[in-house]
Amino acid sequence: MKPVFTALFLFISYLAFGQTWSGEVASIFYEKCAKCHHQGGGGPFPLVEYNDVSAVASSIYDAVYQDEMPPWPPNDPSAEFLHDRTLSNSEKTTILDWLTSGYPEGPAAETPPPPIFNVGSILGDGDLQVQIPTYASKAIANDDYVCFSLPTNLTEERIIKAVEVIPGNPEIVHHVLVYIDQNGTETTDTTGGDCASPSSFNTKLVGGFTPGSTPIVFPNQEPVKLGVKVNAGAKVYLNMHYPIGSYGLEDSTKVIFHFYPPEETDVREVTSEPLLINYSFNLPANQVTNVGAVYPSSGTTQTDYSLFSIFPHMHLIGKEIGAYGIKPGQDTVRLIHIPHWDFDWQDFYKFKYLQKLPAGSKLRAYGKFDNTASNIHNPFSPPQSIQFGLNTTDEMFVTYLQYLPYEEGDENHDLSELSTLGLNEIVENDETQITAFPNPFFEEGIQLVFNDKSQYISVIIYDAMGKEMVQFKNLKNNKLFWNGQSNGASVRPGIYYVSANVNGRFLNKRIIKTE
Repeated sequence: MKPVFTALFLFISYLAFGQTWSGEVASIFYEKCAKCHHQGGGGPFPLVEYNDVSAVASSIYDAVYQDEMPPWPPNDPSAEFLHDRTLSNSEKTTILDWLTSGYPEGPAAETPPPPIFNVGSILGDGDLQVQIPTYASKAIANDDYVCFSLPTNLTEERIIKAVEVIPGNPEIVHHVLVYIDQNGTETTDTTGGDCASPSSFNTKLVGGFTPGSTPIVFPNQEPVKLGVKVNAGAKVYLNMHYPIGSYGLEDSTKVIFHFYPPEETDVREVTSEPLLINYSFNLPANQVTNVGAVYPSSGTTQTDYSLFSIFPHMHLIGKEIGAYGIKPGQDTVRLIHIPHWDFDWQDFYKFKYLQKLPAGSKLRAYGKFDNTASNIHNPFSPPQSIQFGLNTTDEMFVTYLQYLPYEEGDENHDLSELSTLGLNEIVENDETQITAFPNPFFEEGIQLVFNDKSQYISVIIYDAMGKEMVQFKNLKNNKLFWNGQSNGASVRPGIYYVSANVNGRFLNKRIIKTE
């Protein structure tokens, strides 16, 4: 009777909920999960196709129900961020109901075409790539902190538009901090295992990689163009952190830079600094301790600033961290609040709107550390007193901010519409079953022809970051004209992907819109 009862339960559940992969669920996974969980992505396994998801259905249920996935540590009160992965209440309910009902697939021919991702890199080949020589970790009793100074071989000044770090061995790369050494004075240091920062304050941080991080793409379209200058002859300086347990394992991390064209004008310089930092705290064993930091240490800010991103950082026994600004008159600028710190998911969180911090303001950070035996992440048993230090078993309390001088109206621009990469690749003559003409295309639009003349063709066009631009359902013939618009506005120049479901078979083609 058990198989009959199970089948009856699933049938009743299906009637009660009705969600299917092809109907509602696939689109949620494409938007909130697949950008990390695709072949070659940061996730440990793909979650793009039905078979990918159904194979780990029970684990997905637990992770979604407990709000562990998709991982997005910030919570209220926080500012609005780009690339927010949180599930809405409706999306969460849809996924859980679908899993409870036996995760039915639905008609394969009706599955929305999935986004297309570059393997190994989200942003592509870029304009400059630097890579550390193959390095074997020396982390035995202590974590291994090493630094590499790598030449850019630039013969003229360039301005960074985007930075992407590709870990050579993601299992052992805890973090990478990317600096620009404008004067080329830094040197490689891999001997002592304690190289955690540059030797000069003139070597400036640009960005970095931590588990769960995304590439840094500066807004690069009018009216907000941001970037970081790189002098001719400058070096890239990388601070690498390999944790205990990685001894002998090898890594060869790569960093890809995308530059503005040399003739680009009106690009505003972004500064990255650990403005909120506390070196002097002590965390007694068997206690929960609150820690804080302020900037400036005395007085208030002297000019108006726009804040672009924020990166809070703690180690294993951190429980909570946040930061905010206090404006003249005591109004509060919400920045970030992470109620449940997770050492394995950190990022430079980019604000969707630049956050104005007027002159006369003060920045504050707050944090909580749980140095008790009940903290399952405590590296010591029994607990020991812990202070500030470089090793993972030490602690840190630091918040980086990326900022620039304020200009009128900064806070009103939606940066999600200004943070796409421009044309920097060449269309290949790929042998797909989709013909595109002209390609590259211009404002006039592009004609797509599907060689397969099936009765059911569904098409979604995505940008290079996997964001849906436009959708076409139930095409009546095998031809489609796209006018190059999304939501009634022309899309910006750049790389796009045509993804098609042709009677249950997925096809794709890369297209480019140019100036």
